Amino acid sequence: MRRRVPGPLARKALLAAAVLPPAAAAWIVVTGMLAVDELHAAQRDLNALRESVTASASAGPRPASAVASGPNAESGQERLLRSAAAHAARAHDLTTGPAWYTVGKLPFLGRPFETVRGIAHASDRLVGDVLPPLVRAVPRLSAEAHAKGVPHALLELEREAPGFARAARVAAEVGDAVDRLPHSSWLPTADRGRAQLADQLDRLVPGTRDAAVAARVVPSMLGAHGPRRYFLAFQNTAEARGTGGLPGAFAVLRADRGRLSFERFGNNTELDGLRVEVNLGTEFADRYGSNEPGSAWANSNMSPHFPYAARIWAAYWRAHTGQALDGAIAIDPGTLGLLLRATGPALLPDGTELTSDNAMDLTERTSYARYADTARRKAFFVEAARAAAGRLMSAVDDPKLLTALVDAVRDVQREDRMQVWSAHAAEERLLVSRAFGGALPDTPGPFAGLVVNNAAGTKLDYYLDRSLVWAPGACTDTGRSVTATVTLTNRAPTSGLPEYVTQRVDVPPYRTLPGDNRLLVDYYAGQGATLERATLDGRRVELIPGVERGHPVYTLDLELPRQSSRTLVLHLREPEADGPPTILRQALVTPLRATVKQAAPCRD
Repeated sequence: MRRRVPGPLARKALLAAAVLPPAAAAWIVVTGMLAVDELHAAQRDLNALRESVTASASAGPRPASAVASGPNAESGQERLLRSAAAHAARAHDLTTGPAWYTVGKLPFLGRPFETVRGIAHASDRLVGDVLPPLVRAVPRLSAEAHAKGVPHALLELEREAPGFARAARVAAEVGDAVDRLPHSSWLPTADRGRAQLADQLDRLVPGTRDAAVAARVVPSMLGAHGPRRYFLAFQNTAEARGTGGLPGAFAVLRADRGRLSFERFGNNTELDGLRVEVNLGTEFADRYGSNEPGSAWANSNMSPHFPYAARIWAAYWRAHTGQALDGAIAIDPGTLGLLLRATGPALLPDGTELTSDNAMDLTERTSYARYADTARRKAFFVEAARAAAGRLMSAVDDPKLLTALVDAVRDVQREDRMQVWSAHAAEERLLVSRAFGGALPDTPGPFAGLVVNNAAGTKLDYYLDRSLVWAPGACTDTGRSVTATVTLTNRAPTSGLPEYVTQRVDVPPYRTLPGDNRLLVDYYAGQGATLERATLDGRRVELIPGVERGHPVYTLDLELPRQSSRTLVLHLREPEADGPPTILRQALVTPLRATVKQAAPCRD
């Protein structure tokens, strides 16, 4: 049989099939190297832009005319932003087209190419759509405040809100896209690039959301459309409560067209003995009703859900004064320390300096040894609050200090040491979506929350250490097994503490020593989770079940002797534990040490 010879068209097709893969490979290699160079150039521009923004912020606001034109820092920032956007766009262009699309779809071999292509696309969107409204707004708002006053700048910030919201939405979309890229491939360089971009997005995405919410709520909350009043609670974290610490000293903060002032200061004795009725639902009543939060001020913030405490505080204030409040804010000595680091020390009436280094120690340890008289000690707390507030107010009027103060507020937010509630429903809906709203999330998904309430009436939580280890186990048809290990350590010394710090107002029916503490320990699991068993120091223990905002809660009444550690282990089944949990971090003196163990996903 005669063999058929391919015709001219067939020969050209075979030649193309043989030549095209090497040509495509060469094209991808060359364009990939060029794209990486463009991405590095964009990163250099962004680094220079960050340094320029920091330098110009430290130098204080410029007049509006300087922002609009002339060889100044702001125009330099604009050039850097445009240059970074151009480099990112070229990187994206270089990694598009049929060759890149095809190779990215190849099983296994295409993973790093898909990653590089995704990084370029993400960078293009970030530099082109996310950063410009944020970067351009900062000098413009600063200049408006300098030239036309804070009230005008607040209205300008309000007008920037839609642009900030769009930037936040795009940042979230980019974050999701980068998360969907292959996390590992045969090319470590691509994997490192994706991991670095993911780390940057982990900081950027929440930041853009915070900025978007702030642009919506800050102008009105600072009195842009009329005066506002807020209850400002100074929480004493030496005696733990769900939102942080016992609400002791307080102030009433007035905001009027961006100007802040304090109308009065007081302490908790003013509010003791009052009785208020606040309907927070049957779930709240079932968990906290026996603690009488509406008549025992010290128990008003046992829940970690700050809006509950804020509404109760507002009701107390109305019962005490007849005055309705526009919201509530909670801070603690850790907050003051971070803010004073930016502003410099505050001077107390007796000449003592309240500094970033001693704010926690002075108010939650030293003061108890210094003042045996309870009334004098409470007066000292008010003096400290007043002095710190005065220092912060003076910083607001200093452009250089104000910039540092804004940075310090970000640090406070990162440590969850400030919580804000608005009595205005539209504002509150936005606040609870962000960490500074202090909300206990009510969304599905893996969750781990360790909350302690001091049940002894001591001030020993100054010496409390907490650790939480969340370890996922095997997957089943009903979810994943999870082991949560909680370790609590009481570092209180065996001698030398004032009686007020160690006294046991709970009057336990068993013998205790000075420095022994007692805690109500709550573990919050993910929605739908169930507890299979629990042990305390290796022995089986029964926990009290409950529910709060959809989360199963398991409670243990725990005696914690001085110089001791106790370990609670919960064996749970989480229905939706196919990723890392959201960690609830109660802000106390010593931060929670949380460890999340890794596991293979239940679903591919």
